[in-house]
Amino acid sequence: MRSVLNRTDGPAIVCAQAGNVNTGAFDPLREIETIAHAKSAWLHIDGAFGLWAAAAPSLRHLVDGAARADSWTVDGHKWLNVPYDSGFVIVAHPAAHAAAMTQSAAYLLRANDRERDCQEWTPEASRRARGTAVYAALRSLGRRGLDELVTRCCRCAGRIAARLGAEEGVDVLNEVVLNQVLVRFRSRSGENISPAVAARFQREGVCWAGGTEWRGEPAVRISVSAWKTTDEDVDRSVESIVRAHAASR
Repeated sequence: MRSVLNRTDGPAIVCAQAGNVNTGAFDPLREIETIAHAKSAWLHIDGAFGLWAAAAPSLRHLVDGAARADSWTVDGHKWLNVPYDSGFVIVAHPAAHAAAMTQSAAYLLRANDRERDCQEWTPEASRRARGTAVYAALRSLGRRGLDELVTRCCRCAGRIAARLGAEEGVDVLNEVVLNQVLVRFRSRSGENISPAVAARFQREGVCWAGGTEWRGEPAVRISVSAWKTTDEDVDRSVESIVRAHAASR
């Protein structure tokens, strides 16, 4: 990255990742921040679910350096379990944010200088009150509740990885650092049968996980973020997945 920026003239944006969608892995955010800002590049962090690690003291080290970025994006529909379109864009520079988002037209009336005009902070001219559900979720959970939720989901992911990894013909492809478990299923002959296994346990209905592609081959992406998930749910889910694998082999 340093080499690329040294060869780049003009404005630059560096996009770092907090929580890979397949593996949950984190970029080295502090190192990236140092390099990006040394070249006056804008640092954006895609933290759809990974930035929620900051809410759990035991996981906060994963986002070390994230606070010095210029902008961040975070989802609410995963760990907060609010409606799907509830996401957050956070920008450290209010003037840049408003300049990028403000719409202008003769029929669009502006608030006076003393009032916040929400239309200047979002690409949408109108929307439902997403903030109400988000506020209710945060208010009901509180700081300790959010920590417990994130920590429990990550512990459950580790439990899934440990149990599936012990099964013959099942490969856990990632180091489980957060709530994502990436798994590949093989037949007795070594054929990748991940899509067939996923389709079978999805039909059974005990749990749901989606397919993905990892390094050119199909895999199954297990993401634990539901507020109700317990160790018992994990064990029932693993049993269903193991049954599906056995029936597909």
